[in-house]
Amino acid sequence: MLEDILNTGVDKTTKTFSPNTFMPIYTTCYNMCTQRQPYNWSEQLYQRHGDTIKAYLQTTVLPALRDKHDEYLLKELNHRWLNHKIMNKWMMRFFMYLDRYYVKHHSLPTLSEAGLKLFKTLIFDVVKKDAVNAMLALINRERDGEIVDRGLLKSCVEVFEAMGLGSLDAYNQDFEDFLLTNSEEYYARKSQEWIQTDSTPAYMIKAEDHLSLESQRVTNYLNSSTETKLLRVCEKELLEKHERELLDKEGSGCRYLLQNDKSEDLARMYRVFSRVPEGLPPVAAIVKQHIEQMGNEVVNRREAQIASEPKKESASDPTLIKGLLELHDKYKGVVNGQFAGNALFQKALKEAFVEFINRSVGKFTSADYMSTFCDRILKGQQKLSEQQVEEYLEKVVQIFSYLTDKDLFAEIYRNQLSKRLLNQRSASDDAERAMIGKLKLQCGAQFTGKMEGMLNDLSIGADHQSDFEKHLKSTAVDIQLDDFSVQVLTTGYWPTYKALEVNLPPSMVKCTQVFKDYYDNKTSHRRLQWVHGLGGATVTAMYKKKKYDLMVTTLQSIMLLEFNSDKEVITFPEMVEALNLSEETVKRLMHSVSCGKHKLIEKIPKGRTIATNDKFKFNKEFKCPMRKIRVAMASLEESHNPKRVEEDRSIAIEAAVVRIMKARKTLPHQQLLAEVLSQLAFFRPNPKVIKRRIEALIDREYLERDPEKASTYRYLA
Repeated sequence: MLEDILNTGVDKTTKTFSPNTFMPIYTTCYNMCTQRQPYNWSEQLYQRHGDTIKAYLQTTVLPALRDKHDEYLLKELNHRWLNHKIMNKWMMRFFMYLDRYYVKHHSLPTLSEAGLKLFKTLIFDVVKKDAVNAMLALINRERDGEIVDRGLLKSCVEVFEAMGLGSLDAYNQDFEDFLLTNSEEYYARKSQEWIQTDSTPAYMIKAEDHLSLESQRVTNYLNSSTETKLLRVCEKELLEKHERELLDKEGSGCRYLLQNDKSEDLARMYRVFSRVPEGLPPVAAIVKQHIEQMGNEVVNRREAQIASEPKKESASDPTLIKGLLELHDKYKGVVNGQFAGNALFQKALKEAFVEFINRSVGKFTSADYMSTFCDRILKGQQKLSEQQVEEYLEKVVQIFSYLTDKDLFAEIYRNQLSKRLLNQRSASDDAERAMIGKLKLQCGAQFTGKMEGMLNDLSIGADHQSDFEKHLKSTAVDIQLDDFSVQVLTTGYWPTYKALEVNLPPSMVKCTQVFKDYYDNKTSHRRLQWVHGLGGATVTAMYKKKKYDLMVTTLQSIMLLEFNSDKEVITFPEMVEALNLSEETVKRLMHSVSCGKHKLIEKIPKGRTIATNDKFKFNKEFKCPMRKIRVAMASLEESHNPKRVEEDRSIAIEAAVVRIMKARKTLPHQQLLAEVLSQLAFFRPNPKVIKRRIEALIDREYLERDPEKASTYRYLA
């Protein structure tokens, strides 16, 4: 009856056997298995169960499958497998009592297992090779864009899964291994075709689409465990084997995409090669080379500009820094956008910038250009909103992080900061504090300690001035408060300035003495030293009955007051003697008032430079439409002191050596060198310099050489 139902193809969803048919059969089986020997037929029934299924598979199922090929074979296999599941189910139900007792007590395979094993041995093992070939042919047709019967493939995969009898061994060995080999051959062939005809972006689109389809294929009809293995095979054939060729392809490779800002293609390149082990380092290497090339072009353009106009070479020219900021903005955006902020590409960006940002351009270093660029912004020389100032400073600090000579930047920045603060040229105190805060975040409190001290000096200065005014009122000294103010600076915070012993006019001597008396009473442990080179004054002058307010430095004002004397002409030596200053300083003073834009003093003979035999007299013919005149003068101070930077570096190196040796007691030279370099954050010294500092420490008996190993040092407590 059961075979007849299977052969005629009765609707399998309906109940195949009614209770009236089923129960007598079950009862007969029960009775045959519950008798005592020799009337217990359990063994014979178990044997007959297997023989029945075996006979049906051999006489009916196998001949039906042998006639079929390709897709028809798969359909027939699927049909026969569904039939076998029905047969196995009912045979197990009929002989359920046999399963419960006889099979269990004799540790035999269950009726269901026995039925599956028979199907595997008699049917599956015979047709599996042809079935796999037919399945792979269908899969390849689908890869080529044809529509195939996915349901049929899914059903056939289920047969392979079931034949493992509880494991995936049959699926893995009899189907998956062949699928992976087939996929490898298919994509090896396809990739070879595409690489010859397509550009890199077109190839990557196809590769990404096919990888996505393979993933979808697993979802549609393959076992989920196949996905990782299948994608790995495809990635290897499509991407790994052709990576170098794709990246270097003329007119469409990685460098071309970077040069032409192909954002979408770069993002795709990152996505596809991130799937491949060690797929990203070659891309990052090209990105680094490209950024480095672009950065060198920016620096080279500036060098060419200087070469064509040497007289215009100045660290205050913002061209170079603006170019570097734009470049950094652009490629930081590429790294964060197209390359998802990956650490490899962050490192590539950093290494590329370190290469060209530390190049000197003409007479100036990048530290000069950066600090002077900040100086322009903080002085408000460029019309920028508060937000734009904040953005610019943030960007400068980002490229500052690539600078190796951070200590040199700090020295230059501190000098420029002092001039802004003392000359009241800062556009915003908040912007100054914000910039120092950014540097502190980047390099630590040690780096910005002196700069913060300078700002604090000025904020305390207002209180000093207020106290001084109260002191003047209480002592009734004959000095106008509006005419005289003093800024007290802490020596350790500010750059080192020349203290010039200039001969002050009596009115100034009186003022300084009054302040000194006040300050000595206020503090007992501090010593005042006047730095007149930093001071400023407003001098009232009469030219042809017109009054002018001359905004000058303290030294210029002292020099101008010399022309109030009865002498009509003052010689250069006389001026040097009167002021008690060096010839070089007097030359700069005289040049500012007799050779500059505003010729307040007439030089005899006329000329653009000052000589020691020149004479000077009051210029009665001077006139200017403005009432207030700022008289510029060449600075008496260097923008920074290179010797001081070198001294600070020597101290830092020695401190690092002693710190390391104190902890380690004994170290070989190379290891000590490496540790010192890792500890120095603000500059990167030459190993020869470190060696000289070690020798100096040995001379001063901080260290000694190991008597047995000359290249090893020992710490002396």
